[in-house]
Amino acid sequence: MQQNMIYKTPLDALGYNFIKEPFLPKGKNEYYLRDMQIKNGIHYRKLSAYEIEMLVRNGNTSDNWNNILVSDAFNPELVKNCKFYGLVRIGKLEPFCLGFSDLKVPVGLYNSTIISCDFGDNVVVDNVRYLSHYIIGSEAIITNVNELVTTNHAKFGNGIIKQGEEEDVRIWVELCNENTGRRVMPFNGMLPGDAFLWSRFRDDKTLQDKFQSFTEEKFDDRRGYYGKIGDRTVIKNCKIIKDVWVGTDAYFKGANKLKNLTVNSGPEGRTQIGEGCEIVNGIIGFGCRLFYGVKAVRFIMASHSQLKYGARLINSYLGNNATISCCEVLNSLIFPAHEQHHNNSFLCAALVMGQSNIAAGATIGSNHNSRGADGEIILGRGFWPGLCVSLKHNSRFASFTILTKGDYPAELDMPFPFALVSNDVTHDRLVIMPGYWFLYNLYALARNSWKYVDRDKRKEKIQHIEYDFLAPDTVNEMLAAMKLMETAVGKAYARSGRMERTFSDDAAAGRHLLQSGNKIVNELEVLAEDIENSKRKVVLIKVLAAYKIYEELVIYYGTTRLLQFIRENDIDSLEVLKAALPAKKNRGNWINVGGQLLPEEELASLRDKIKTGKIRSWDAVHDYYMAQGEKYPQLKLQHALAALSDMTGQNLKRMDSHQFTTLLNGCIATKEWLTKGIYDARAKDYSNPFRKMVYESIGEMNTVLGKLEENSFIKEQVAELKEFKTGIAALKKKFKLKA
Repeated sequence: MQQNMIYKTPLDALGYNFIKEPFLPKGKNEYYLRDMQIKNGIHYRKLSAYEIEMLVRNGNTSDNWNNILVSDAFNPELVKNCKFYGLVRIGKLEPFCLGFSDLKVPVGLYNSTIISCDFGDNVVVDNVRYLSHYIIGSEAIITNVNELVTTNHAKFGNGIIKQGEEEDVRIWVELCNENTGRRVMPFNGMLPGDAFLWSRFRDDKTLQDKFQSFTEEKFDDRRGYYGKIGDRTVIKNCKIIKDVWVGTDAYFKGANKLKNLTVNSGPEGRTQIGEGCEIVNGIIGFGCRLFYGVKAVRFIMASHSQLKYGARLINSYLGNNATISCCEVLNSLIFPAHEQHHNNSFLCAALVMGQSNIAAGATIGSNHNSRGADGEIILGRGFWPGLCVSLKHNSRFASFTILTKGDYPAELDMPFPFALVSNDVTHDRLVIMPGYWFLYNLYALARNSWKYVDRDKRKEKIQHIEYDFLAPDTVNEMLAAMKLMETAVGKAYARSGRMERTFSDDAAAGRHLLQSGNKIVNELEVLAEDIENSKRKVVLIKVLAAYKIYEELVIYYGTTRLLQFIRENDIDSLEVLKAALPAKKNRGNWINVGGQLLPEEELASLRDKIKTGKIRSWDAVHDYYMAQGEKYPQLKLQHALAALSDMTGQNLKRMDSHQFTTLLNGCIATKEWLTKGIYDARAKDYSNPFRKMVYESIGEMNTVLGKLEENSFIKEQVAELKEFKTGIAALKKKFKLKA
């Protein structure tokens, strides 16, 4: 019969021997790491006989009063009914009340059991039943806590092991796949790009070993580090806090259990943890908020992310400026700017590339619709499943894919960006509308890109996160999708029996029809191949319109980058421009690395430098991110000019004034329809009778929604268009071009 192992030690050992003999370096005492950690600058001394007498009179006890050290400004009147064990050092105590929000408490130590702790100046510790091995900053408030403890093997959420520990105690975060095949070791300061790199390239053992060594070398494996609670941190009405490192100015209230955590907080962002939370084995970034019954286990939360209203985050990385409420997220790597707000949504075994929104009823989970718990799904940035969507793993989606409500019965490989995907059960087919966002919901697309920039609260922007919907990744996807559409249209044309001339292949036939704008395309049944793992039809609709939109947007993207280059370099003529254009023409493949876009060759260079030892730490990896962020405008320019050249068939270094004027006029036309599309998409909400019917009058609707003409985002877009046209007119004049 098994029994609890209750061990006995002498009473006078309580508070001592924090570091056991095998792990204590020769010539060191058990406080050597603790002394190294203290940086408060307080000079401590022994108690006077009067102070000891006053402490005893106030109901305090100690196993050895000589081990209670205090500052010169210590006031024994402000210490009552406490039990002290081991070495305790107390800073200045003055007769003040500290207030935070609606809480007001007197400075001092009251009604608490305190074991081997250090205190800064003017702290409040009241009714802490068991406080052990912590360094507590000045003006911290800790009240009504059951247990606040640090063990000698505390790792504070980092995926390391301490001296004498077995490998099986190491904490891993099992990202992207439930079978642990993409697991990573969490560490304080882990960026989305780090998690992405480590979770990919799993067959590259040298690279994987380097990542593990980077993490292990980042931290000390010696036993005996104390927990820390930073200056002005407030902790009230919590139950268990164990092996938790807390920064400055944090606020904990009503948490049930916090264990093995690093909680970053301070000037970069104050972190808050609220009622009913149970949070274990994780890293929490600056400015995070966790409220109301959150459950998080084996996780990383990047800065300024939120968990609320009973959300469950397990074996997952949540990127910066992201919010998860109510729902369950498991085994997922989520890049910055993710939204998931509904109690009945489920996300599992996913790589979510940011700017995403998971709607109510979405069930994206590998072990719910496949034979084993080893499926994965890759969701390009801007992914947006509609209500009650279920997907089958494995699947992959291009950027800014939106799915209509439905149970998608088979795996999907969706290469069309900005597309609407529909499961047409009635006709037993999959329907794809490429370019949907630009045709019908441009307001939401444009506003989302704008709001993510506006809401990016990171103080230290190590990774340059791309939020623009027109960027190297999406432009490459559009160009690839256009080729697929050409082939699909060519095959449809051949099947129709209406082909009037011969072409070298299907792609050539489709390209001819699409580039000439032949309306016959609208009459063809255009089928896509290798999209769905099924035998039913996959139908492309509005192909002609989408093709023209893709074409126009690629040219617009390239031309706007060209205009930016002209402005930044103060170029005053077409000849100077052509001479100044970079000779390098490189569109290449781009990879979304945690929200930061990197050319594939730059990512390969990073991997090579890590493996050869030119990059030797995570800090050096982060320096590489920053260097790439600085190079990004130039690399993006090269990509944009290459895309523009590919689309127009022009050598930009040889273009004449007519060709350049055509580009400028086309850019204005695209900017005009983008601005009009933004307005029209929002205007539908004001003109739709089914939208209007819930209001008693137009006045009430305007009061609730705000007047359309006063919409700040639309006004900003209209102003941008006006400024854009004025700028191009001035450029034409400077370059002596015909209007």
